[in-house]
Amino acid sequence: QVQLVESGGGLVQAGGSLRLSCAASGSIFSIDTMGWYRQAPGKQREMVAVIPSGDKANYADSVKGRFTISRDNAKNTVYLQMNSLKPEETAIYYCNAEIIATMTSGLNRYLEVWGQGTLVTVSS
Repeated sequence: QVQLVESGGGLVQAGGSLRLSCAASGSIFSIDTMGWYRQAPGKQREMVAVIPSGDKANYADSVKGRFTISRDNAKNTVYLQMNSLKPEETAIYYCNAEIIATMTSGLNRYLEVWGQGTLVTVSS
């Protein structure tokens, strides 16, 4: 099995910073795109930032210049540095990854995997 485990959420004041981490584990052959999404209460899940393997990151317009996504391929980990946080960015933040996993049969299979989510609360 392949899973993503997030960490780093919490409570922060407006204007503050947080760093989220997401580590992938399991029978991983390779990982393509990794990314962060968020879902605020009563709203749909939205893309925050994604980073393909070997390519440039893409950001939602609302976070450009304040958030930075990065990845450590040796650790199968993706990070999200969030600066100048705003109260309206209070949400559950989810990690997502496109993973080529090796099955018990020995064959590889494409999986889209989501983490369990980590709550970020920004107080005003």
